[in-house]
Amino acid sequence: MKTFIVVPLTLIVFTIGCISKPKVKSKVEKKIKTMEIMDSTKWDTATFGAGCFWCVEAIFQEVQGVKSVKSGYAGGFKENPTYDEICSGKTGHVEVTQLIYDPAITTFKELLEVFWEIHDPTSHDKQGNDVGPQYRSAVFYHNLQQKEEAEFYKNKLNEEKAFAKPVVTQIAPMTAFYKAEDYHQDYYKNNADQTYCVYIIRPKLDKFRKAFKSKLK
Repeated sequence: MKTFIVVPLTLIVFTIGCISKPKVKSKVEKKIKTMEIMDSTKWDTATFGAGCFWCVEAIFQEVQGVKSVKSGYAGGFKENPTYDEICSGKTGHVEVTQLIYDPAITTFKELLEVFWEIHDPTSHDKQGNDVGPQYRSAVFYHNLQQKEEAEFYKNKLNEEKAFAKPVVTQIAPMTAFYKAEDYHQDYYKNNADQTYCVYIIRPKLDKFRKAFKSKLK
């Protein structure tokens, strides 16, 4: 005699429902994802031209709130320029440093303050012994707020005659940034005993450290 096992319809429906039910992320997983999104969106970018990027890079690497500093080229018309092409002065590019920073720690206004202090913004295409359009003073803004703040600060410096001559810093939109060759990155850190570093970069660093003690890492 055959025996039949009767399975309640409600149990079948429940079982199928469990099998097809999508996986729900735990509260921990959701929290981690939220933290990742917050971490990836809190950083901002600034790009400055203030003479030789070896000097500028070394200084901004010591500013609190700055996550990374890359040396590169911006403001020109040639794609993927090389250092030799830049030095010819015919590509229109500027030696720049591009910063990734936390605006909650250091604002763009504070970065501008450092920028105008560490070079001569009244000099056309020249910083010290470095001569050429690639050494011109420039702020390449990444958004409208940066543009307005840079223009306001520049106008204020000229109105108050902060320098003996007018500030000629170029304020232009950021278009393309080309990272410089690897040997230019972290130049001072890797070549601190080199002549240029000892007699040019180190004195600028010492001066910066004294003037901006509260902004150092």
